[in-house]
Amino acid sequence: MRNAQWTRRTLLRNSALLTALPLVCRPMLARTHSATTVSTPLGTMRGELTDGVRVFRGVPFAEPPVGELRFRAPVGKKPWTTELDATRFGAEPWQTGTPKIAKSEDCLQLNVWAPDGAKPGTLPVFVWIHGGGFTGGRAFDPVTDGEEFARNGIVCVTVAYRLGVFGFMDVSPLLGAEYSFSANNALRDLIVALAWVRKNIASLGGDPSRVTIGGESAGAKLCDILMGVPAAQELFHAVVSESGGAERVWPLENSRTVAVGYGKAFQAVSGVVPARLKSADPAAIIAAQEQFINDWPQHFPLRCEVDGKLIPRVPIETIATGSTRGKRLLLGTNRDESALFLGPHPTQDPTAANLGNMPMAAFNGVYAKYAALYPDMTAEQRRIRAVTAEEYWLPSMRLAAAHAQNGGETYVYRLDFAETAGRFAGYAFHSEDIELVWNKPGGPTEDRVAAAALAAQMHAAWVTFIKGGIPAAPGLPAWPQWTATERRTMLLDRTSTVVVRPQETELRLWDGVL
Repeated sequence: MRNAQWTRRTLLRNSALLTALPLVCRPMLARTHSATTVSTPLGTMRGELTDGVRVFRGVPFAEPPVGELRFRAPVGKKPWTTELDATRFGAEPWQTGTPKIAKSEDCLQLNVWAPDGAKPGTLPVFVWIHGGGFTGGRAFDPVTDGEEFARNGIVCVTVAYRLGVFGFMDVSPLLGAEYSFSANNALRDLIVALAWVRKNIASLGGDPSRVTIGGESAGAKLCDILMGVPAAQELFHAVVSESGGAERVWPLENSRTVAVGYGKAFQAVSGVVPARLKSADPAAIIAAQEQFINDWPQHFPLRCEVDGKLIPRVPIETIATGSTRGKRLLLGTNRDESALFLGPHPTQDPTAANLGNMPMAAFNGVYAKYAALYPDMTAEQRRIRAVTAEEYWLPSMRLAAAHAQNGGETYVYRLDFAETAGRFAGYAFHSEDIELVWNKPGGPTEDRVAAAALAAQMHAAWVTFIKGGIPAAPGLPAWPQWTATERRTMLLDRTSTVVVRPQETELRLWDGVL
């Protein structure tokens, strides 16, 4: 499961995904439900009104990518003539795990939470792109239910995209040149979804000129990659990047090598030649994907590609030219991200299978210096810190620098909040931020009060940013803009502080390496 975003919360999430549940952490008070309809440029749809929030679930933004459209660029949804039932979530994209959740290639759908009574085109919009290592996740997760944002005057949208081989593999070596650049199909899905938002969101109260895209992990990386896609620039105006980076892309030759490797795995697992992928059972495609990922020597073999067209070059390089100067950026990482993947007590040094951005030899050259840099840390802690830097912290710092160097408004955080009990006691691990940002704190009982206080602050700060202001909340210090010289960073914790140039010596170790 090394490419899956698997946390202790997964069991909670999966138990609720088949139903259209409200917030999982809201007190169980009497709630009123009634039908609500809205007329959009594509047609009328019927959703649900719950205590002042309108919810429209499973709204298609593209034609189903099935049959002849498998492995093809998405096609925008055609208008419908009868009322669309938007009262239930759709199926999740094909992936491993979660066996009780319906899966379908017909997954290009989004969900909308909007305040009832909002005047058309007046409210800021937050479009959330889920994480999951490019191979997992879904747009309907109880933790990322958008009701809380809607109650704070934001139209919240969660979007799906094709995962794994269906969205992130260039199948042209297997199916022919007409399928060239298909590793960017998931990115194209998101662009079509954002185009749907631009065209239709005013009907739901959203202002298409105030769209913030946001995500965590793979979702954040996709947001950051979109910052380097010229064709997407008019579709969003601000970005929230939680544990992201703008470099998780392949050169074409790497992407096509991955496809050849997958083709061999597909034939070995299914007994069918790769040329039959166009009509193969999706379950067989995913079974081969799981085997392929387990055997491939590097982390995240399925990813977008620099095709010279949609992605003209590595996105961080495009961002550094000032292409996103007018956009606003809020980004950060968790201090001990990789504790989730390596485990809280890793007994072996990292291998190539743990790295997503660089060759093993280059990593080892830097990692060898960590013992002298952090002599008071245990070997376990140094392993986690070094992989966290390679996977999340360094790419995020590079993104902040590329955006800010041309005057782009930038705010940076580091989540230091560590639970005091449980398996990850003492660590601010990967994905911990999601529940806090969405104001649905969980964790051990010992930490509930502190987690709830921080969740309220982080949610409020994200709300003020999405509305166009400086991120701020009662109890937080003033949040300064980030510059490459001072790198003023908000450390989010039980008592949050702003520091200048955190981890400066560690950052310098990576100069010229990543």
